[in-house]
Amino acid sequence: MNKRFKKWLIVTGVVVLSCGAVLWYLFTEKFEDTKKVKAHYTVHAIDLIKEFQQDEAAANKKYTEKIIIVNGTVSEIKNADTTANIIMADMNSGAYIIFAFQQQHVAEARQMKVGDNVSIKGSCSGGIYSAILETEKIDFKRCTVNE
Repeated sequence: MNKRFKKWLIVTGVVVLSCGAVLWYLFTEKFEDTKKVKAHYTVHAIDLIKEFQQDEAAANKKYTEKIIIVNGTVSEIKNADTTANIIMADMNSGAYIIFAFQQQHVAEARQMKVGDNVSIKGSCSGGIYSAILETEKIDFKRCTVNE
């Protein structure tokens, strides 16, 4: 085999192994239970929605990947087989926050009812304005009921 081909083969092998290692790390990364993590911010749902509506870029910079306690009223509950999503909405603007609960805390979410005032702690994934829905949507992951 020619030297250039051998070098190319070695470089390609190293790149493939490196990419595989990074992907394995990302897909197997474990997070500490959100219930045990100290929150960076505590806000009311409507205030958080308004902050994202006023300046989405600044709000995303401030809140994304931070643990936040959000207090508000449950507007809707969406249950699936292994997950539960709680939604808090601003009825005036249609903007909403959706909280995806950690698997070990799904039972807590399923006990909630529409209209309940609750406190939820989770990791903010950020907000985005949907031109199709013409509304702001803020996502949270790894959520739990705040006590």
